[in-house]
Amino acid sequence: MSISDGVTGKTTGGGNPRVVRGNVPATAGSHRCGGSVTRLSAALPVTTTSPVRKVVLVNSASSPVVAHPPVRAKKSSIFGGLVGVFIELYDNAVYGFVAGTLAVVFFPGDEPATGVLLTFVAFAIPFFFRPLGAAVAGSWGDRFGRKRVLLGLITLMTLSTGLVGALPGYGAAGVFAPIALVVLRVLQGFAMGGEPGNGNSFLAEHAGEGRRGRVVSYANAATFIAMLLGTLFAALLNATLTQAAMESWGWRLPFLLALPMGLIGLAIRRAADESPEFTAAEVEGEVTRSPLREAFGSRETVRGMLMAVVLPLFNSSGYFILFIYMPSFMKNDMHFSTVQGLMVTGIMLAVGTFGVLYAGRLSDRVGRKKMLATSAFLMVALGFPCYWLLTQGSFLLATLGAVVMALCFSGTNGVMQVTLAELFPTRVRTVAYGVGYNVGTAIFGGAAPLVVSALIVATGSTWVPAFYLVLTSVVAGIAALRIRETAFAPLKR
Repeated sequence: MSISDGVTGKTTGGGNPRVVRGNVPATAGSHRCGGSVTRLSAALPVTTTSPVRKVVLVNSASSPVVAHPPVRAKKSSIFGGLVGVFIELYDNAVYGFVAGTLAVVFFPGDEPATGVLLTFVAFAIPFFFRPLGAAVAGSWGDRFGRKRVLLGLITLMTLSTGLVGALPGYGAAGVFAPIALVVLRVLQGFAMGGEPGNGNSFLAEHAGEGRRGRVVSYANAATFIAMLLGTLFAALLNATLTQAAMESWGWRLPFLLALPMGLIGLAIRRAADESPEFTAAEVEGEVTRSPLREAFGSRETVRGMLMAVVLPLFNSSGYFILFIYMPSFMKNDMHFSTVQGLMVTGIMLAVGTFGVLYAGRLSDRVGRKKMLATSAFLMVALGFPCYWLLTQGSFLLATLGAVVMALCFSGTNGVMQVTLAELFPTRVRTVAYGVGYNVGTAIFGGAAPLVVSALIVATGSTWVPAFYLVLTSVVAGIAALRIRETAFAPLKR
């Protein structure tokens, strides 16, 4: 008799060939889980044949189960995981790129700097609702499945983003205009809070062994492409429209574009398969009724959540400083034109897209820990020299400094999300990942433009962003040295 343990593929007993990893339709004695045959009914003898491997459940009336060679996750499942992240980052990018115009439309006043500051207050507020979204949507994802929750999140995110483009300005609606803007941003914050834990866990669980870094890096690349699209759109509008036209109706177009993008994303997510890891947990009765309570009841999971707060410090600050705050900083503090500021950001994003894809693939070979620590400490070493290049008034020097910082950032950004997904077991993955990550993002990311703007006004120093980047990189680099390597182990069950 030969029995497969279903996880390692090893057999015990007689000399029958072992059961190999492959996609197998679920039956009474087997089910799909991350592309592998797991836990055949205890002590049932099995036989296999080649080239198509047939698993016969001797003591079952079921038909033979045919185990095909391993098949990679459907493209629709991969796209389904990353499409929501794309829309989320597109919205954040657009908001940052038209912040100066939004300040005039929603927060008019005699002092432009005050209007920009209030605009970034409206930008920061939703980030403090992201942990709530992570707790609620993450719990639903661990209880009812990733796919269902992702469908709801993309619907909410699309509507709340698109409706920003339909809002009246302060001149037409008075104080109700900025209030409506903040309300929609809060709804966006709730949806965005649920997206990383569900979306990136969904991708990691579909990827299979040895490919998680590569597959999840697609979502990171999608964020850069989304920001690049927002940058190019904003640059096109600023280059072709007058200031009066931009303030009148031009600023609406990037937000309204989120509506058709969201409909396409919803269709893609509907075609995706549910996560095989969640499906397996559901079949085995391992789905918990209280994911959030269980997450906080485990010392190991709480430690993982704390690491999910600290590890992304450089990731959060780097994203919001380099890509969201940078266009406003270059225009208002470095006196570049709006188009020049957007061009520098666009070049950074183009370079970063390829950087995160390479980082994800490389981390599958060398490990997550090395990638995270190396990129963080490179920013510590190069952050101030690169920032000095930004302050010289030269477009070429500013571009050079920005590109080097973007490459340092790519090493972290391309690996961060898969690392966080690997820290937690399937039972509580989306809620634990989401809560930890969003608490850190709210404090050190979403508030970054507001904090940096306020500190520049208070101190008169344009070096504040550089200090912020370097300080968060130091903390993140130290945290990276303290985590266990997760790249070469199966996902926790």
